[in-house]
Amino acid sequence: MPDPELEIATLPATLIRRLHQISVARFAAVMSAAGLDLTPVQYTAIAALDARPGIDQATLSGLIGYDRATLGKVVERLEIKQLVQRDICPEDRRARRLRLTERGQSLFAAARPNVEAIQPEILSNLTPEEREALVRLLTKATDVDARGAPYDADRPS
Repeated sequence: MPDPELEIATLPATLIRRLHQISVARFAAVMSAAGLDLTPVQYTAIAALDARPGIDQATLSGLIGYDRATLGKVVERLEIKQLVQRDICPEDRRARRLRLTERGQSLFAAARPNVEAIQPEILSNLTPEEREALVRLLTKATDVDARGAPYDADRPS
C-alpha cells in the first residue's frame, strides 16, 4: 500500500494504477485456479467478439479502448491459440473480420462466470452504493479524453 503521506498516494493516476494492479492480479489468480489461459485484454477482446461477431480489428480496437498495434498483437495471440479466426473483409480487402472459433466460444463461456464472480471482490472495501457510484464515475471518466472528445486509443494526445 502506498504511503498516505506521499503526495502521489492521492493522485488519481496512482490510485487507478494500483486498482488496475489489484484487478489484474485477481483476474490472473482466478483464471489460473480455473485452469484457463487468458489475460484480461484477451478476455475483453473475446467478450467483445462474442457480442459482435464479424467486426473488423479497427472496430474492435475502438470498442475495447486499445490502440490498433497492440490489439493486432493480441488478436495474433488469440489466433495462435485457435480462439479467433481472421477473414478478409469482402467490402474492404485491407480489413480483417474477426470471429470466435468454437474453441474461443467455449473458453469465453468457461471464463465469463469467473470474471463476473470477481467483480465485487475487486471493490470489496466499498459498499454496494459506492461500487455503483465508482463504476458510474469511471465510465464517465473513460468516455472522454482531456479535450472532452470521445477517447480514441490511436489518436495522439
